[in-house]
Amino acid sequence: MTILWIKAFHIIFVTSWFAGLFYLPRLFVNHAMVEDAATLQRLMLMEQKLFRFMTPLAVLALFFGLWLWLGYGISGSWLNAKLALVALLLAYHLYCGRLLEDFRQERNQHSHVWYRWFNELPVLVLFAVVILVVVKPF
Repeated sequence: MTILWIKAFHIIFVTSWFAGLFYLPRLFVNHAMVEDAATLQRLMLMEQKLFRFMTPLAVLALFFGLWLWLGYGISGSWLNAKLALVALLLAYHLYCGRLLEDFRQERNQHSHVWYRWFNELPVLVLFAVVILVVVKPF
């Protein structure tokens, strides 16, 4: 019964983390397009608050995922692929923090079009992870 609670919390925190991973780059798209100071300040505040909110969600998702993996011996080749994708998501999350800092320092180097494409990466990773976990193709 405990494993079901751990799975439930893992799914809750992963879903919540992904909400932030989907929304933060959308804010970056708007930030890269806007020029008036008041809107830029509002977007910066929203981005900072969202990043501070989603980081603990990522930590909790990882905590419960590790608990499932190490505590219950979940294994398989599909898990290795999933862990690689989780590492990619962590790098994406940290890179979002770097982009946030670039905006704060007024040294953004990307266009709104670049951010639109950048925003699609977590969607593709989500598809792959769900397929790996549910279908376990290998």
